[in-house]
Amino acid sequence: MANTASALKRVRQTATRTARNRAAKSRLKTARKAALSAIAGDDAAAAQTELRTAVSVASRAAKSNIIHKNAVSRLQSRLAKAANAKAAAVKA
Repeated sequence: MANTASALKRVRQTATRTARNRAAKSRLKTARKAALSAIAGDDAAAAQTELRTAVSVASRAAKSNIIHKNAVSRLQSRLAKAANAKAAAVKA
């Protein structure tokens, strides 16, 4: 265990940041799952809403360096591709 005041403060800071990062990552996973299930469903409006939410949450996670910006870009691209494929299939 830490002995100095500065080391104890670093322990507190790490615990706070870990909790914040874990919550943000969980929020991202939940938004991704919600978007994928909405895309798989029949309601196009709900799919667009969930897609927009997932993209927003992912962008915020990248801005905070919780996940890498390229990983966010890849996630957004895959979600948009799935949504567009579903929309094209519904129209056809």
